[in-house]
Amino acid sequence: MRRNFHAKRGTVIHAKDFEEWLISTQSRRGKIGFRAFETECIDGRCLWMTETVDKDGWMLCVANDVTCLKAKTRSVRRDRDLAIKASYTDELTGVANRRFVSARIEDMLQPKGNGEPPLGCLCVLDIDPFKSINDQYGHHTGDLVLRDFARRIHDLVRRTDCFGRIGGEEFVLTLPGTSCGQAQLIVERMLASVRKARPLQDHPGFRYTFSAGIAAAQLADTAISLYARADRALYMAKLGGRDRIHTEEPPGHQCTGTA
Repeated sequence: MRRNFHAKRGTVIHAKDFEEWLISTQSRRGKIGFRAFETECIDGRCLWMTETVDKDGWMLCVANDVTCLKAKTRSVRRDRDLAIKASYTDELTGVANRRFVSARIEDMLQPKGNGEPPLGCLCVLDIDPFKSINDQYGHHTGDLVLRDFARRIHDLVRRTDCFGRIGGEEFVLTLPGTSCGQAQLIVERMLASVRKARPLQDHPGFRYTFSAGIAAAQLADTAISLYARADRALYMAKLGGRDRIHTEEPPGHQCTGTA
């Protein structure tokens, strides 16, 4: 997509900044079992796309040429698709928003019905301490830090997972089919990446960190109860000194927090 965008061929991308468009697209693509949408090509063709995703993250894409359909009808569908995308995207960072991530939590908790444990982990991430960044450097700098954070975390998110911003400096990460030990390893890589960040050109010494709380989903969980436990784990990470992970210990498991 990047190569085609710069070569002015392939799909028409309505964005000034390709990298921001890519983050926005990747944060939602492959997170739903099936979707259909219409896309235009620079050569004038119009394609009706379907995407089917299996439980391992593999995606089957089928394109049908629908150029012969009335342009007015196509325009209505395109506007609808753009409106749907906007409703699921965080405007500042480009990643998924609260609505989209909440739906993915519900998906993760759905019983599979074939004897397989549905489950997985939910992680709540919060930048440390974000208010002091805004107070010292201003809200514009705070926005730059939020974008940098979203981009760094997004680069380490697996296709089957979903990462999004739910408000302020708080983000969530769904990790379907993932044990708390595996979740810790994933988030530890994210901690290491953010520790290396130097996002402010005017302040080369500036650095920031984040804290994370992880909770393993249980059969009786709702999205609200699972989030509450992950949020409680985040609170414990903050109490422990920030820049660390705290993992809630589900019954019968040994999960320890890491700095």
